[in-house]
Amino acid sequence: MKALLWFLGLIVAGLAAIALFAWPAWLLAGPVLDVPFHRVANRVGMLALLIGFIIVARRLGLADRRSLGYGLPRRAFLTEGALAVVLGIASMLPVIALLFALGLREPKESVPGTEVFGYVLGGLGSGLVVAFIEETFLRGAMYTGIARQSGARMAIIATALIYAATHFIARHRIPAAEVDAWSGVALLGGALRSFAQPLGILDAFLCLTGVGVLLGIVRRLTGNIAACIGLHAGWVCVISVVRETSQRADAHALGALVSGYDGVIGWLVLAWIPVIGWALVRFYSRRISGASRASR
Repeated sequence: MKALLWFLGLIVAGLAAIALFAWPAWLLAGPVLDVPFHRVANRVGMLALLIGFIIVARRLGLADRRSLGYGLPRRAFLTEGALAVVLGIASMLPVIALLFALGLREPKESVPGTEVFGYVLGGLGSGLVVAFIEETFLRGAMYTGIARQSGARMAIIATALIYAATHFIARHRIPAAEVDAWSGVALLGGALRSFAQPLGILDAFLCLTGVGVLLGIVRRLTGNIAACIGLHAGWVCVISVVRETSQRADAHALGALVSGYDGVIGWLVLAWIPVIGWALVRFYSRRISGASRASR
């Protein structure tokens, strides 16, 4: 459990850094660079997490490529990642089609068809960046550290819960004229306000936890995070494009099936996760078995 406690402490330290250092940092950089307070606070938190991550990874013996999930040769890693992007997109499309078929999402009439390709490229780019950062931290170092001490099951569950929880640290804004010495604390309180009403985020939280469990299982099967990054990026890409080109039908009789978190995930997507989970686990189990037989 020591590794889990280290990483939880790292997350708490990152949040504490926002409360303590966001205001002094904004006094130095905000007026000069004309940067909003919440952006300065976000950079402070990210810097604290990065420094802490390096320290924790070294202390726990997780600073090598294999421990971080990058044990595959570069070409094989990129191949597995690219394949997983395709699988991520393909596995998400059926449930997205169902959302439109049921009328839970409606196309935006103002979106030209020529812009869709740009949305796809933008979604894929942002998906890869998000997946690279989150998977290196969660299914890379954190998974390895917890698995070594407490087993793969604990690593899968713990990383999935943390993965889900981090999605509800919302962006809270404070106008420049209202910023004072306590604004870091106020910003942090606003960012965590979603947790004050857990039932309001339950559907999205369970959905994201299910996604995290699936990614953890893939991590265990493959022994690296190439597929995790690709699947994650593919899913983010699809959700990003859907949100840019359509809107949630709020007044729909079945509207409860879609979460207000992003208008895409929710109870319907949660029910879809075991289906794609079975398919992906079966696919990677056979792929690993085939590669093992070929190497003999």
